[in-house]
Amino acid sequence: MTSIEVPYSIAAALPSLAVMDITNEVTRAVAQSSRTDGIAYVCATSSLSLVRVQERESGFFCDLEELLMRLVPEDERERERLLCMLLGPRTEQIPFAAGELCLGSWQRILLFGFDRPTEPRWDLTLLG
Repeated sequence: MTSIEVPYSIAAALPSLAVMDITNEVTRAVAQSSRTDGIAYVCATSSLSLVRVQERESGFFCDLEELLMRLVPEDERERERLLCMLLGPRTEQIPFAAGELCLGSWQRILLFGFDRPTEPRWDLTLLG
């Protein structure tokens, strides 16, 4: 049997946002860099997206969608911009050691997009 590593996958497609798992791409980029220890800054490049480290669990996505609907109603003008403002910065900082990300067993790097991106758009800056 042959296995392949999927560069990213759709973690959830909800009515108001798309969530993509970019953990494999970020892990590969850190491993291929010349740095061994430091902090990886992962930043969404779209103004209507943000990056979060979170467990990839379906119940979380359903709860998040419900919370977003209560915070800002779906018919609100400029809803996506307001949600991005409420959810905080677009960047996550993830430590890495020996060329590997320091994530928990179930943690994943997720890109939340309110503009329904077809592929993830993010930047990586390594410090260390």
